[in-house]
Amino acid sequence: MKAVIKQVERCAFIGKADSNHWTVIDVPKETCGSDAATRPMEMVLLALGSCSGADVVSILEKKKVVLDGFEINIDAERADSYPMVFKKIHLEFVFYGKDINPVHVERAIALSMEKYCSVSAMLKPSVQITSSYKIIN
Repeated sequence: MKAVIKQVERCAFIGKADSNHWTVIDVPKETCGSDAATRPMEMVLLALGSCSGADVVSILEKKKVVLDGFEINIDAERADSYPMVFKKIHLEFVFYGKDINPVHVERAIALSMEKYCSVSAMLKPSVQITSSYKIIN
């Protein structure tokens, strides 16, 4: 896999990788940015959530689970001192629909977090990652 990051202005960048889709990345104004796009550490959370989310949806589809909606609420805690890495990340999986079997949901989340999600696997050695779920009819 390859990627390129190009400076747009000061500390605002655009980047793309093998998928060939540009993404805008920026930092706060107080650290030379324009505060006009997603920040790098936010991208890490979005990568974790979307990686695990794709796993969970794919697994549930194979189990013929019909979802009316799905979201993941992510709450993260960072270290107080630099490099201010993530210390804890909690993912709350929220499923909307009727007759959703909690056993299928729990299995899908476990498989994602323990086996399939590469972002989770990269973060796990240094970050405490927890999860919970709720089903809303």
